[in-house]
Amino acid sequence: MPEDLITARAQWQAGQRHAVDMVESALALAQGSAREAFIRLFEAQARAAACAADQARAAGAPTGPLAGVPVSIKDLFDVAGHPTTAGSRVLAERAPAARDAAAVARLRRAGAALIGHTHMTEFAYSGVGWNPHHPTPANPATAALDPANPRIPGGSSSGAAISVAVGAAWAALGSDTGGSIRIPAALQGLVGFKCTARLVPLEGCIPLSPTLDTACAITRSVRDAVLLHEVLADRTVSMRPRPPRGWRLGLPRTLMLDELEPLVERRFEAAVSQLRAAGYQIEDFDLPELSELPALQAHCNFPAAESWAWHRSLIERHETSYDPRVARRIRSGQHILAADYLALQRARADWIERVQARIAGFDALLSPTVPCVAPPIAQIAADDEAFFRLNARLLRNPSVVNFLDGCALSMPCPPAEDWPVGLMLWAGAGQDDIVLNLGLSVEAALHGR
Repeated sequence: MPEDLITARAQWQAGQRHAVDMVESALALAQGSAREAFIRLFEAQARAAACAADQARAAGAPTGPLAGVPVSIKDLFDVAGHPTTAGSRVLAERAPAARDAAAVARLRRAGAALIGHTHMTEFAYSGVGWNPHHPTPANPATAALDPANPRIPGGSSSGAAISVAVGAAWAALGSDTGGSIRIPAALQGLVGFKCTARLVPLEGCIPLSPTLDTACAITRSVRDAVLLHEVLADRTVSMRPRPPRGWRLGLPRTLMLDELEPLVERRFEAAVSQLRAAGYQIEDFDLPELSELPALQAHCNFPAAESWAWHRSLIERHETSYDPRVARRIRSGQHILAADYLALQRARADWIERVQARIAGFDALLSPTVPCVAPPIAQIAADDEAFFRLNARLLRNPSVVNFLDGCALSMPCPPAEDWPVGLMLWAGAGQDDIVLNLGLSVEAALHGR
């Protein structure tokens, strides 16, 4: 994998590389080996940002923290001068956006060279990364391990992760409603940080579930994740490093460890053992509230109810233009009662309060990000039931954090050259700085960074 963003930025500041060269390299990949990861490119805008960054550096003028650095944008966020289509055919004739989405504006203000809109599950409604309207890009992290069987990229921010994995971007803006940042990060050996949802504004982003949607980023390292979070949330992360023995971590046995693939189980257990040996205090415990989630959402779930509210007029007129798997999930919200929706809001608030009380003694929790490695695309291409089983499996662990209104970091379990397996560090709302500080510490302990 290419170097991380902060390394590239330091080389640029030292005059060892030029932003225009970084952008041309990114565009060449986006037009070549990574072309299926992108829906449209912003060549002129990216080149202009790179030229401006190089000129500012030459003149000794102040530059932003992302000056000239290639960053990709999920096709869910408005970029001025380009249409936003959410990976769909339904919005194919949509007019170009008049202004940037709030998160995009913050990236542009930081100097980022916006490369293009990336591939995604239509309307962000699955964790698999499949989209029948655009060729589903293969997972680049597994290509050498099983070249005969292209694997799923994970979703819904599929192209976002690929753009970072192959070097067409140093970071990628995406969204996370039930794991859409962390799933592709885990399956591709990257870092995905889902912040507390309210910290990054969602104006100019096509919604899936406003209750759960989070704007956040995929990166190559935890320190890059810190930087991207600071830009997107327009805040400074409080850096308070601790020695390993200063961290008390919980390992919930309920739900999160169920039905792990043997490889995932071995790699996760090895990472936990390595952390314990390094001095981290890790305590196994039961979190019975996690077993309540299926029953809580039996009559209503937020994505179904809230996506139906946004799509109902479109889907009534153009349902045949939707991915049938996405239309099926949106249609499931058609008959949800307002009483059930309001009851779920109340039940969620009570559930969050009880979970927070049970985990209050821990700095953060540890879990596998997803219980499996990326399966072959062929397994789900023509089999709807296999697709929905896999989708539910991928979403199970990360969606817990969204329902909790919490924050979470997915990072690779070593070794890097093996099948990608994600380790998730997570906590409740507002604990973003703790999770990021812990992530830096764990990354150093596991990978020697």
